[in-house]
Amino acid sequence: MADDRLDSYRGRPAFQADHPDQWRAWLAEHHDDAEPGVWLVTWRRGSGHDVPGYEPWVLEALAHGWIDGQASTVDADRHALWFTRRRRGSRWSRLSKERVARVEAAGRMSDAGRAVVAAAEADGSWTRFDDAEALVVPDDLTAALAERPGAREHFDAFTPGVRRDVLAWIADARRDGTRARRVTETADLAAQGVPAHRPRR
Repeated sequence: MADDRLDSYRGRPAFQADHPDQWRAWLAEHHDDAEPGVWLVTWRRGSGHDVPGYEPWVLEALAHGWIDGQASTVDADRHALWFTRRRRGSRWSRLSKERVARVEAAGRMSDAGRAVVAAAEADGSWTRFDDAEALVVPDDLTAALAERPGAREHFDAFTPGVRRDVLAWIADARRDGTRARRVTETADLAAQGVPAHRPRR
């Protein structure tokens, strides 16, 4: 069984924790460091260690204004999850906002976490994606889909996750011209049965 404590992984800083309280203490000290992020290394199920699961680590990150990203397997006993400070203007999902409310209600939200939420409320990113999260198709996209045979039927057949990502991509446009181009691209591709804003293979 692996027992070496990691302080770096894939060329980036790492912090190995056995309990979310250790992660919370690390965030309290390092949440504003110059480093772009950190790999949180934790034990996998079947490693012989107590495993609290995914949720507690993410809640502590949100409490300090951080967000989770890529996951990676370190070895047979450990995995890693990349965490970074949340960028201004980034997308707040419904689930993230629900988690923030839970952390606040539990009295575990830090001043740093509150500052990130306040900034999101001030710049509009806290609510910018609410309609996308609810899968509400905006009027301009509705009209564009209606102009292309089969586009709306194909769009509605995409999985909820795909539709949500496309709608959020449109909502995230900061200029009218950018939004118009994204709406057109979405409708054109939907007519072909292809979702927009997806990785090209």
